[in-house]
Amino acid sequence: MFYEPSKGHGLPHDPFKAIVAPRPIGWISSLGADGSLNLAPYSFFNALGTHPHLVMFSSEGQKDSVSFAAETREFVANLVSRDLAEKMNASAVDAPRGVSEFDYAGLTPVPSSLVAPPRVGEALAALECKVTDILEPKGLDGRPAGNVIVFGEVVGVHIDDAALTDGLFDIVKAGTVARLGYMDYTAVSETFQMRRPRWQE
Repeated sequence: MFYEPSKGHGLPHDPFKAIVAPRPIGWISSLGADGSLNLAPYSFFNALGTHPHLVMFSSEGQKDSVSFAAETREFVANLVSRDLAEKMNASAVDAPRGVSEFDYAGLTPVPSSLVAPPRVGEALAALECKVTDILEPKGLDGRPAGNVIVFGEVVGVHIDDAALTDGLFDIVKAGTVARLGYMDYTAVSETFQMRRPRWQE
């Protein structure tokens, strides 16, 4: 089949998110200027590069994570492992500003080293970030798309030693969770290696 998104797909549900998958989950903890604490998962999240280390998360609409990151210019991206999937999902609740999703989901806020927002104490890894840019992209019609993208430079990295194998972060041991389409998720249970070819070889 072929369809144009602007004209509809004719399927029971939009397949876009199922096609662009799996997507890593940025479990974003942030702190408002008034001290309000927020924790929310974002599946439009990824790394952008390593010189410097940059990550981004995109919010469909102006949510607390975006507002808080704009106010304090900091956030933490926490790793979701399989044993935390249900708590991650609980933290997606549409709680009003001022209600801590840490408390709602039964998670432990642990002080970060270089930024004010706490990290998830149960997470096997966390990236402390300082905001570098916040953008609102436009569609082809030139109008705002309704998304807000927050970019951050990673200034500190936490790794639980339990997730390391021979000095490497073991994504299988962590059972890192990713978002698929519809209501679906997946957890990493196996990996394989391939070396990039070099022309001179």
